[in-house]
Amino acid sequence: MGTGSITQYIDVAQLVLYMFWFFFAGLIYYLVRENHREGYPMETESGRGGEIKGWPVPAPKIYKTEHGDITVPDLSRDKRPLMLEPSHPWAGSPLEPTGNPMLDGVGPGAWAERADVPDLTPDGEPKIVPLRVAGDFGVAHQDVDPRGLTVVGDDDEIGGTVRDLWIDKSEMMFRFLEVEVAGGRRVLLPMNFARIRRSGVKVHSVLGAHFAEVPGIKSPDQITFLEEEKIMAYYGGGTLYATPSRAEPLL
Repeated sequence: MGTGSITQYIDVAQLVLYMFWFFFAGLIYYLVRENHREGYPMETESGRGGEIKGWPVPAPKIYKTEHGDITVPDLSRDKRPLMLEPSHPWAGSPLEPTGNPMLDGVGPGAWAERADVPDLTPDGEPKIVPLRVAGDFGVAHQDVDPRGLTVVGDDDEIGGTVRDLWIDKSEMMFRFLEVEVAGGRRVLLPMNFARIRRSGVKVHSVLGAHFAEVPGIKSPDQITFLEEEKIMAYYGGGTLYATPSRAEPLL
C-alpha cells in the first residue's frame, strides 16, 4: 500500500473527499431551511392564508429586541384593505387604485407596517431629530441653509416654507426638511426628494397642493419607523399618481 493508504481500497484523500461531500450536503440543507425563515410566502396555493409546515420551513426562532420579541417565520398577516381593483375582468389585468393612491399604500406609494417606535442610537436616544433638539449639529458653512426658503412642487406652486432640518445623529446626515404649510401645520419632506437651491427648494414628485396632505407625526421632535414609511410612500406615490398624465403610457 502507498503513503496515506488505510486499506487496499481506502486512503486518507478518499475519506477527506467523503467528509467534504457530507459537510457540503449539510450546508445546503441548513441554507435552504434558513432561506425560508424570512420573506417566505406563508400561503397555500389557494391563497387562503393557511400555515405551511414541514420541510423546508424551519421551526420558529425568537429574537429578543428592545421593543419586544420577534418570531420568524412571521405568520401574521397584513389586515389592511387593498385599495385596488382589476382594470379588466380577465385574470392578470393591471390593478388600478380605487381611492387616493398617494395615501392608500398602493403601487409606488406602498408602505410596510413597521414598528410604531423611533429608531434609537446606541445610547438609547431617538436617532432622527430636528436641529432645534440636536444643538451640537448644524449646516456646513459652504452649503445652502434651507431654513426660510420656499418649497414648490412640480407645478411651481408654493407648498410651504422650510422651518427646520432633521438630522440622523448616527449617520451625521440630514434626513428630512420640516416644512410649514398653510394653516401652520408642519410636515416632513425627505431630503432625497428635495432639490435645494439658494432660490428655494424644488420637489418634482408632488405638486404644491399635495404638501398639505403629507402624513403627520405624533411627536414634534421624533419620528417612528412607521411614520417614516408612510411619509416616504406618500412622496414615492406622487411620482406616478400626482397627476393623471403620469400614470398614462409614454407613447
